[in-house]
This record gives sequence, C-alpha cells and structure tokens, in this order.
Amino acid sequence: MTKMDLTGAIWHKSGYSSNGGDSCVEVAFNLPGIVAVRDSKDSGGPILSFTEAEWIVFTTGVRSGHYDTP
Repeated sequence: MTKMDLTGAIWHKSGYSSNGGDSCVEVAFNLPGIVAVRDSKDSGGPILSFTEAEWIVFTTGVRSGHYDTP
C-alpha cells in the first residue's frame, strides 16, 4: 500500500456535520483522480479514498436511501 500525497488537499466539512456532534466528515475533491474522506476530529488519522466514479456511485446510493437501515 502506498501513501497518498495529500499536501494539496482542500478539505470541506459535510453540511450534515454539526459543531460538537459525533459525526464530522471532511471530503477533498481537488486531488487528481481521487476523492479523499477523513474524520475531521482526527485529521491525522486514516483516510478513505475513492475514484471519482466510485464516489458518484456511493453518494448516489446514500441519497437514494440504499444504505439506510430497515
């Protein structure tokens, strides 16, 4: 596994994240060929990365309720 160069990442906090909340997600869209996702409370922690196509499939599924629990 290789380490990603995220020095140029511009992180954006999710509009669903709230101050003091437990779920704070940040996403960087400006990296060539990938979308990076991290926990804003642990900015030095693990990063998930998606291709742009994977990100579109994932976010489309979220918006449609595909991942909602019954």
